[in-house]
Amino acid sequence: MNMRIIMLGVIAISLVGPGAAQNAPYKKTRLNERAYQEKWCRDYNGQVEVVFVDRTRCDCLTDTHAVEVEFARKWKEAIGQALHYARKSGKKPGVVLIIRNKNDYKYWKDLNKALKYHRLDIDTWLIDN
Repeated sequence: MNMRIIMLGVIAISLVGPGAAQNAPYKKTRLNERAYQEKWCRDYNGQVEVVFVDRTRCDCLTDTHAVEVEFARKWKEAIGQALHYARKSGKKPGVVLIIRNKNDYKYWKDLNKALKYHRLDIDTWLIDN
């Protein structure tokens, strides 16, 4: 009996197709950080995922900037990473913040207020869905 139920489940899943639940019309598709990173870096003629001697990875290295691409809520970590990548590359630090909903704008404000308060010369960009 248990084997019959398992087989029916396998057949049902194969008929519906892989990923059908993920593509349901009520589910919003979200890109992962890497997809945002690659698109932004391509738009700015940068090099994606540059690995330094210490094995850290800069999300995007352009002619002028070492850039960290991060989801909005992780803005604090992005500052440190951008500064580290800038030191390693000799380029100006930059942070790209990914804004996925209207509540994320508070993080954009926090990031820029912190940079101004501490007089950190880090360029910022945002990706807004």
